[in-house]
Amino acid sequence: MAETFVSRRNLDFVLNEVLNVESLNQYGYFEDHSSDTFKMVLDTAMKISTDLMYPYLKEMDEQYPRWEDGQVYVHHAVKDFLKEIGQGGWIQADKPYEYEGQQLPMTVRQAANILFSSANYSMHVYPLLTAGAANLIYSFGTDEMKEKYLPKMYGGEWQGTMALTEPDVGSSLGDLTTSAEPTDKGYYLISGKKIFISAASSDVVDNVINLMLARIKGAPAGVPGISLFIVPQKRFTESGDFEYNDIYCGGIEHKLGYRGSPICQLIMGEGKDCHGYLVGEPGKGLAQMFMMMNEERIGVGVGAIGKISAAYYASLEYAQQRRQGRHLDDKDPTQPMVPLIEHADIKRMLLFQKAVTEGSLSLALLVSLYQDLELVADDKEKYSLLIDFLIPILKTYPSEMGILSASAAIQILGGYGYCGDFPVEQYYRDIRIDAIHEGTTCMHGQDLLGRKISMKNGKAYELFQAEVADTINEAAKKPELAKYADALNKAIALMKDLTEALSQKKNTISREAFLADSVLYLEFMSIITIAWQWLKQMAVAADALKGSSLEHDKRFYQGKIYTGQYFFDYELVKIYSLDQRLRSDDKVTVEITKEFFED
Repeated sequence: MAETFVSRRNLDFVLNEVLNVESLNQYGYFEDHSSDTFKMVLDTAMKISTDLMYPYLKEMDEQYPRWEDGQVYVHHAVKDFLKEIGQGGWIQADKPYEYEGQQLPMTVRQAANILFSSANYSMHVYPLLTAGAANLIYSFGTDEMKEKYLPKMYGGEWQGTMALTEPDVGSSLGDLTTSAEPTDKGYYLISGKKIFISAASSDVVDNVINLMLARIKGAPAGVPGISLFIVPQKRFTESGDFEYNDIYCGGIEHKLGYRGSPICQLIMGEGKDCHGYLVGEPGKGLAQMFMMMNEERIGVGVGAIGKISAAYYASLEYAQQRRQGRHLDDKDPTQPMVPLIEHADIKRMLLFQKAVTEGSLSLALLVSLYQDLELVADDKEKYSLLIDFLIPILKTYPSEMGILSASAAIQILGGYGYCGDFPVEQYYRDIRIDAIHEGTTCMHGQDLLGRKISMKNGKAYELFQAEVADTINEAAKKPELAKYADALNKAIALMKDLTEALSQKKNTISREAFLADSVLYLEFMSIITIAWQWLKQMAVAADALKGSSLEHDKRFYQGKIYTGQYFFDYELVKIYSLDQRLRSDDKVTVEITKEFFED
């Protein structure tokens, strides 16, 4: 396998040169940190990735979890990893000192998460899930709940999950049927079945704490009747001991990829003694869960970035080492073959992978910076709205384009890429779930076009435009970037005109017709957003290139400019065909009926 799975140099570039993450230390919450702190955190994350995670990438894919008599057994390396993560305080690293957190900026934490995800996403998902579940308890739980559950979850001894999906319900959460019957003993009796629950059972933790959605008996139908519960695998008795909580794993799914983490079926209340503990107010469960889901959606985007980073470096190494063919203008068969990387089409595919990976990474860390500023800056609403607006793009662009990026990695390796001797086929399988996890691409397209654009009377959309405009104005001052600034400016003008045209249609056509091509609108907006990220990086690289004396630095910065040029020349231009389709009144996907799919 390739020795490199992520670029630490690129992480440092985005964190320090593009985003100036150290500027966060001016705020009281982060004042104990410094550039040395951040470097130490990422150095440690890199060591964990290299020593504890990456060596087991292939093993965990081949020796995937097994289910026997209600117990799930996972790869032994997960236990050592969780111990290291728990002892190092990684799960609560961004939390206040009072919760034994480090008050670490989310921007730095997500940079570490990119390192972890690129090394072994299946392993990294265990603490990711625990962090999300713990955040719900931290945000909405009682003091007693926090004291009872958080220390063990933060310590990596107890797993956390998000238990939403049910058979025959899927994404339509308002139709869920898991029930919660009140008692006079401080708990509810939970009954039902959940499916596709990641890491909901394993032999490497002492307990699993499920944050579960259920409907209290007598509650109204739909979303208003959904509440959030803690449903532990093992519960405390009055004497302080543990006992099983009438919840068990009824089986695990056999998956295309992402095999190192079990996807469990959970059965609750067969013995009518599954205790659930209400978190927050009744009927607020979905709103509370969406807080965790938004964190998980960012996590899915970050995970996808890690996978395509690893695929890119694997294909880059192969292209540098494998010799095949000669330059097309060289007709002499006696001349030696050249490395693959000297062929223009191979360079095109490498540029595509690099552009998708590093453009997405830049967006992920920018959204993380907004999260930090939402916590400490005066204009919290501004950053909250920007985060909300960008989540559908951050979740879906690296997921959808990552599939194509990993496919390009396979193409570069040719037949070997399709075989298990090289890791790119695993990355291709692993990333396929990301377009489904935490809301399908269709759901996020409908969210962006149907809600985010008009949210707060369009304020989030306007803030997004203002952020892009700032970047365009700065880049336009640099002669070498003027044409790219102009191209993005024209793209923004097209975006505004298209969005206005769609908004005018909204009240004249059915909701189904309005949202029928929302995935294409999401793609349109995503391309523009990533072009924005590339213009930001190109502007910094252009200035740095003028002051660089080291050849390695010059190559790095010039590589940034070449890759940004590729994105503008090959990817940004795609918005014009998308614009044409989105303006069309022809809605074949709405008009066609089921009988026309039959023979």
